[in-house]
Amino acid sequence: MSFQIKKRGKLTYYYQGDDPVLSALVTETQPDGDLKIYFSGLTGGYSASSVLGLETVTFMDPEIEIPLVFQCWEKWLRDAGICQRLADVDFIEIHAFGCQPKEPNPLVDPEGYVKEWDRLRAAYRKAYAGYFKEQCPDNGLPARFTVHVVDVPDRAASYEFYGVALYQKAMQK
Repeated sequence: MSFQIKKRGKLTYYYQGDDPVLSALVTETQPDGDLKIYFSGLTGGYSASSVLGLETVTFMDPEIEIPLVFQCWEKWLRDAGICQRLADVDFIEIHAFGCQPKEPNPLVDPEGYVKEWDRLRAAYRKAYAGYFKEQCPDNGLPARFTVHVVDVPDRAASYEFYGVALYQKAMQK
C-alpha cells in the first residue's frame, strides 16, 4: 500500500488510510537538505506481519521480531521514495520497550518466569547488536533507550521499537 503524503513547512508526514491514527514516517528537512526521519513505533509481532504481508505472527521471539521491525522500516523508506536500504540512513536513537514475559505465570512458576526474562534479554541483545553489525557495518551505532513495560498493544510482541535517523544526502553520492 502506498503512502498518502502531507507536507507542512519542513515536515512531511507519510501515512496510510483515510482515517489514520499516526504516521508511519515523519521527515524533517534540515537546512542542508538532509532529512531527519522519525520512524513510528512498531513491533515484530502483529505489526510487522501486517506491514510485510506475512501469513504468520511471531510470538515472543526477539531474534525474529527485531529484524522484522527493521525490514518494515526499510520498506517504509522505499515506499516513501526516500532511499532503498535502511543502511542508507544513520540512526541517531532507538527507543525499545521490552514486554514482560507472557508465560509462565510468575505466581505459579517464579523461577521459570525469571529464566524467560533472561532468555528474552539475551535474545534481544543478540538480535539488536547482530542487526547493526551485519546489515549496517559502516554506520555508527545509535544511542539506545530501553525500558521494560508490562505490555504493548501488540500482545504477541516481546519488544516495540521507535527510532530517529538521519538521511544524509551527501553520503549517498
